[in-house]
Amino acid sequence: MNDFPSWMAMIQRRTETALERWLPAATTAPARLHAAMRYSALGGGKRMRPLLCHAAGEALGADAQRVDVAACAVELIHAYSLVHDDLPCMDDDVLRRGRPTCHVEYDEATALLVGDALQTLAFQLLAEHAAASSPERQLTMLTLLAQAAGSRGMAGGQAIDLAAVGMALTVEELEFMHIHKTGALIRAAVLLGAHAGDADEKTLQALTHYANRAGLLFQVVDDILDAEGNTVTLGKTAGKDAAQDKPTYVSMLGLARAKELAARLREEAHDALMLCTRDTARLHALTDYIVDRQF
Repeated sequence: MNDFPSWMAMIQRRTETALERWLPAATTAPARLHAAMRYSALGGGKRMRPLLCHAAGEALGADAQRVDVAACAVELIHAYSLVHDDLPCMDDDVLRRGRPTCHVEYDEATALLVGDALQTLAFQLLAEHAAASSPERQLTMLTLLAQAAGSRGMAGGQAIDLAAVGMALTVEELEFMHIHKTGALIRAAVLLGAHAGDADEKTLQALTHYANRAGLLFQVVDDILDAEGNTVTLGKTAGKDAAQDKPTYVSMLGLARAKELAARLREEAHDALMLCTRDTARLHALTDYIVDRQF
C-alpha cells in the first residue's frame, strides 16, 4: 500500500481493532471500570504513536502482528497519560477528542483507576504476546517502555511541567521538559517498532536521533495549534496553555519563530532518516504529517 493516507487509515483501523480485542469487555466485572477504560482508549485520536511504531517496524521488516503488540502497548500508555493529565489535580480539562474527559463522563476516582489499569495493561500485553524475535529483545522493549513512561521520561516531564506554571523558563529548560513529557514516548514508539524487526545498532542510533527531533517537532506544532486552533477543530480546549500561564514555544518565542523552529526540526528529522539504509518513506511522510496536521 504505497498511498500514505490509505496506509495511515489502515494502521489506525488496525490499532483500533487490536485495542478493542485486548481491552477487557465492558460487561466484565468490574464493569464500570472496564467501560471507562474502553471509553478512554477507543474511538478517537490520531494514533500517532502506533503509526510511528508501524512505520519503523515496516522499515525493519517486522511482522505486523508483532508490531501490533508494541503499538498498542505504547498507545495504552499514551491513553492513560491523557486521562491523568485531564484530572483536576493536573491540567483540569473537561474536553478530550471532542467529548467529555474521563473524570467528567465518569468520576475522578474512576479516572484515576482507569489510568492505573491502562498502564498495567500495556506492560501485560508486551510481556504476554510475542513482539520480537527473541526473549532478550522483548525484554529490551519492556525496559524501553518503562523508562519512557517513568520518572525519567513522561511522568518526570509532567512533574517538570506542573512545577513550571507561571515560571520563566529558558528555551533549553523547555526543551528538556518536552524531551521527557512528549518526546520519550514518541522515541519509545519508534524504537519498539524497530526492535520488533531486525534493527542493528547503527540503525537504532539513527532512529533515536530521528525520534528525538520528531518528538520535539510534535510538541512545537502542538503549541502552535493550541495558539491558532479552535476547540471544535482540536477536540480539546484551545488556548488552555496561555490561560494557565504555562510556558510553551509560542509564549517564549512568538508564533513566527515557533513556526521557524518547527521547520528546522522537520528538516533535522528528515536528515536523521537519511542516515538509515532502510526504506524510511513512511517515517518521512509521518514527519510531514506532524507539521501539516490540523489537530
